[in-house]
Amino acid sequence: MARPFDYFVIFAEMRTGSNFLESNLDQFPGLKCYGEAFNPWFMVDQQTDELFGVTMAERDGDPMRLIKVLQENTDGIPGFRLFHNHDRRVIDHALADPRCGKVILNRNQVDAYVSKQIAWNTDQWKLGDHTEKVPGKMKFHAKDFKFRYHTLKDYQRDLHRRLQAAGQTAFYIDYADLTDIRIINGLARYLGETTELDHANRSFKKQNPEPLAEKVINFEELVRTVEEIDKYDIDEIPNFEPVRGARVRHYVTAAKAPLAFLPTPGGPEDEIIQWLADIDGVKRESLRDGMTQKDMRQWKNHNKGHRSFTVLRHPVARAHHVFCTYVLNEGPKTDWELRHGLIEKYGLPIPWDTPIGPDYDRAQHRQAFLHFLNFVAGTVGGSSNHPVEMIWATQDNLLRGTAEFVSPDHVLREEQMATGLALIAMEVGVEPPELTPAEPDGPHALRDIYDDEIEKAVRAAYARDYMAFGFPRWDRTGA
Repeated sequence: MARPFDYFVIFAEMRTGSNFLESNLDQFPGLKCYGEAFNPWFMVDQQTDELFGVTMAERDGDPMRLIKVLQENTDGIPGFRLFHNHDRRVIDHALADPRCGKVILNRNQVDAYVSKQIAWNTDQWKLGDHTEKVPGKMKFHAKDFKFRYHTLKDYQRDLHRRLQAAGQTAFYIDYADLTDIRIINGLARYLGETTELDHANRSFKKQNPEPLAEKVINFEELVRTVEEIDKYDIDEIPNFEPVRGARVRHYVTAAKAPLAFLPTPGGPEDEIIQWLADIDGVKRESLRDGMTQKDMRQWKNHNKGHRSFTVLRHPVARAHHVFCTYVLNEGPKTDWELRHGLIEKYGLPIPWDTPIGPDYDRAQHRQAFLHFLNFVAGTVGGSSNHPVEMIWATQDNLLRGTAEFVSPDHVLREEQMATGLALIAMEVGVEPPELTPAEPDGPHALRDIYDDEIEKAVRAAYARDYMAFGFPRWDRTGA
């Protein structure tokens, strides 16, 4: 099959994620990226003196020659990045050429500007793992930002108009889409690639996942300036988690009552499953799980008036439960690979051997929990090599994945779980049984180690859940 393009161009700017996008496209066998091939100050990168025998001087004298050389020497389709201040002749040529695939990468200009300034301040332009991160903040300069904003806005409008006038289109991709492998594969198909990737490149990490207010010294001035020129959602909390699907095989349905429990990993589970068994007076083994989507649709068709529900847990209690259940203590849910990896690679200060002995006191438990929270924040924020596990992924992201297949009729909070479950039972006409409380997490209770520092650490990791569900401080929940 003939390729739709002879070469492609990524129209982008500094700190828009163009390096990360290139690293993903380079994984496809039929695509090859050559960086900033037409940057006026260097070619491809700072270490390249010539490209396929073409020097910088020769490139500047005849830039179209380099495009031709790239096509002749690439096994597949070559591509490169063009910023607004790169060789204008190449920008004009690419826009007019229908054999050039156009990719337009955008990012909120406020985020890109802050990221660029922090990179300049820290001299850290790429990040492999959050343990290597150089912390830094920036001072916002209104005049500089306004100039950049209007310059890039005019340039983007010009790109759009010229593509329209030429009867051409481009593949538009946003910074937030760069970790969505479905969109990366879609872009590759647009460029003529038939191979698909299973996951995005994991060598690049988000360097500054914190909210803007934590990265800008004079944040109030930034807010005033942005309000003068445009309306950005500057309070938006970035999401760097992988897209989640519905976890249908983990759904649990009652033996007789038309009730389906959609567990949220890390949330209340065992006590609810026991409640589902008690509602029909059966053993837990009589409940149904391990279903496919087809099975679940058939269950719903055969159970008229059914109700489905899930239960959210406060992020502080959920993180502590995950830490105690999957990492710290020996039990049926212990993730040994995770436990040993956290001790060896991330220095988690807990005993290697289990069960935890009496020497593991409350102060040690608090310090170990804080260490774990820092690790979780790194994964959720996209600045760690370790993937975001389901058990500590944000509940907002997990609930969105569930809703792709079935939206739960009820989303309960753990604090009101007993009352909520009783009401759901009455909705389907069954007598609600008593809810047996779960065993408390230990070896030290959360209330014995909780303080402002722990609340702040959890908020740093789960800002999205606090925003999405309006969670108060944990000590105000009555738990």
